[in-house]
Amino acid sequence: MDGTTSTSTSGTTGTTGTTGTAGPTPAPPTSADLRESVSAMIGTPSGEIAGDANLVLLGLGSLEMMRLVTRWRRQGLAVEFRDLAAEPTIDAWTERFAAAGAKGQPEADR
Repeated sequence: MDGTTSTSTSGTTGTTGTTGTAGPTPAPPTSADLRESVSAMIGTPSGEIAGDANLVLLGLGSLEMMRLVTRWRRQGLAVEFRDLAAEPTIDAWTERFAAAGAKGQPEADR
């Protein structure tokens, strides 16, 4: 009634302001989510990015890839740059995220 509210403005969706390994593991991104993220980085419409297209050949550089990794880690996703760079396609990344989400750790560490 006094006009004050408590809100979180962390800027991240899907988290409650906690960091680290405590709490539930977020759901892995879908291929559509990955396409949207890559699309924003390379300036290509998401609908034009084929699942098996080499993202490096489409213009995704290592710096952009590292930015994506950093973003996803902040969201609590288990992801390693080397895994994404090893096979830079939406299809491969979707499989890696699904495998990491099922195990709760990056695929390379299994």
